[in-house]
Amino acid sequence: MRPDRAKAFRAEREEMLRFCAELDEKEWSAPSGAAGWSVQDVVAHIGATCRSFFTPSMVTLMRMRDLERTNDLFVDKRRGQPVSRTLAEYERWTRMMGVAARLPLDWMRMPMAELGWFPGGVMMGGAMTFDHHTHLRHDIAPALGRPVPGTDANRMAVVLEWMFAVVRNQLRSARPEWFVHPVTVELEGPGGGIWSVGPGGVVTAGPTDKPAATIIGRAIDFPEWSTHRADWRHRDLRISGDADYAARFLDFVRVV
Repeated sequence: MRPDRAKAFRAEREEMLRFCAELDEKEWSAPSGAAGWSVQDVVAHIGATCRSFFTPSMVTLMRMRDLERTNDLFVDKRRGQPVSRTLAEYERWTRMMGVAARLPLDWMRMPMAELGWFPGGVMMGGAMTFDHHTHLRHDIAPALGRPVPGTDANRMAVVLEWMFAVVRNQLRSARPEWFVHPVTVELEGPGGGIWSVGPGGVVTAGPTDKPAATIIGRAIDFPEWSTHRADWRHRDLRISGDADYAARFLDFVRVV
């Protein structure tokens, strides 16, 4: 059964608003885990990205070939503004995104910079749930020394749906010559599952026959190491089969 993207997005939005309501002025201006961005910059980034889906900025998001540079441009335009303005933009446009996430948009294909094309529902509900989840838990809370918010199976399933869609496009675009055999990725815990990742970016639910390697880890850790916020070698991953092949695959994957 497909996860409920709209519900996941609403839950992440509520979590972000609750977290932000507790921050003082010093925490808003503190460096986040995202290089070069303060905590306020990260929240501004999320609000700006949501806004771009409903304004001409969407053209920039679609056409730019460097998503991280595009994100920097959006943040640069907002740097130095009052926290109240950052929060107002965030609240307004994430509310709009929450409405859009309820719409049946998977029939529509949408591009996002160099990441490629995605079903509309996956991009609007999935990408923005992933953005909230990852920035709050890995860039904001740890940088401030605050407890990392929890999650649930539905939110994690939506996050993983988006991430494997990115991996699929990444492999389709790069077509690494060495990637000639499938690997199985098994993520344990709430929202987890088993995926077969094969040559040409073929990603399917469930295991595959005779994978070159099987990689097993925790679902909750996947957003951290697959975005290269942490080295997968320093996380609790269990690899069976061709360890060198698995390592090459793990080094290749980088979700942004």
